Amino acid sequence: MCGSEEDVKSTLRYTFSFGSGAFSWALVKQHSVALSTAKAEYVSAAEATAQAIWLRFVLEDFGEEEADATTLFCDNTSAIAISKNPVFH
Repeated sequence: MCGSEEDVKSTLRYTFSFGSGAFSWALVKQHSVALSTAKAEYVSAAEATAQAIWLRFVLEDFGEEEADATTLFCDNTSAIAISKNPVFH
């Protein structure tokens, strides 16, 4: 996560792999200004989750339905705690 000096918006990044290679990735500025790194990471994780859900639908259309859950990696302990706590949803 790195904020832009012009508008202080964080950059979200994610990559999805299938088999041995990456097939979907993004590197975009977030739509809003996050007031903490935890919030910026949480927003990035939410965007990646939305993309993962959409990609699962696309893969299903091609006959590649995934039985296992999609693993999402996040290295911010505060963002992980927020996502696990139902009070914040």
